[in-house]
Amino acid sequence: MKKITLSALIFIISFSLFAQENESKQNESKQNELKINMSNLIIFKWLDIAYERIINEESSFGVGTLVSLDNEIDGLDEYRTFSITPYYRHFFSNKYAQGFFVEAFTMLHSGKDYVYNYYYEDFPPYNTIENTTEEKYTDLAVGISVGGKWVTKRGFIAEIYAGIGRDLLNQSDIEVVGRGGVSIGYRFQ
Repeated sequence: MKKITLSALIFIISFSLFAQENESKQNESKQNELKINMSNLIIFKWLDIAYERIINEESSFGVGTLVSLDNEIDGLDEYRTFSITPYYRHFFSNKYAQGFFVEAFTMLHSGKDYVYNYYYEDFPPYNTIENTTEEKYTDLAVGISVGGKWVTKRGFIAEIYAGIGRDLLNQSDIEVVGRGGVSIGYRFQ
């Protein structure tokens, strides 16, 4: 009886290890991700889509594209109307390309600045004349983000991240750009 129990136990353990190994290899074969940043879509009316390619179990690179769907929205960084953001992520987890990560990014972004000019007449009736002009800009920023990514067995992705970058070209009044949100997506082969 002991031999049968021991044989069954060894069979179950080896089968479960084989199944875990197959599941791990199946997850590792999926190296492409497509995601949409839902928080940017809901809060800012920005369509923010990203593609990410997994390099190995602890790193990946990707590119995000952001397009404003509403030019009249006020809020954080409301002047940005378009950006393209290549990034590199390094993961600090035992799981394959998921968990806590640190990200380095560059962001090429464009938008509209509003320049307000005030003129004062030196003669009666001493009116103040306000003139507002709209100027378009394109700038380049570099920055860093931190976040976390979770992937289900079937490839569904949820991630949350936040980061900050500094503009390098000084083409606009914006000196600092933000990057972040809550994204959902899918990992596939």
